[in-house]
Amino acid sequence: MSWIYLAVAGAFEVVWVLGMKYTDGFTRIIPTLITIIGMVASVYFLHLAEREIPVGTAYAVWTGIGVIGSVIGGMYLFGESRDFIRLLFLAMILGGIVGLKIST
Repeated sequence: MSWIYLAVAGAFEVVWVLGMKYTDGFTRIIPTLITIIGMVASVYFLHLAEREIPVGTAYAVWTGIGVIGSVIGGMYLFGESRDFIRLLFLAMILGGIVGLKIST
């Protein structure tokens, strides 16, 4: 169950990171509320995951999910670069996440 909590925490991480782009400096109320809820939920589910998963592993996977989701979301929502080298390094981050999961 801890790995599910960690995946949920990572998903909320992506929500708040991408949500900040829509807050316009935290002046738009709905995007701001979504961003804040995403932040709180992300940390809460990370806390639940850390009950059984080592802290270093949980944190690395949590931020890795956030990075991958944010980069892909940025490409899809904001037209950010899809250069090969960027995708290569993104795949390396994914490999690190899988490696941490396998070794834990």
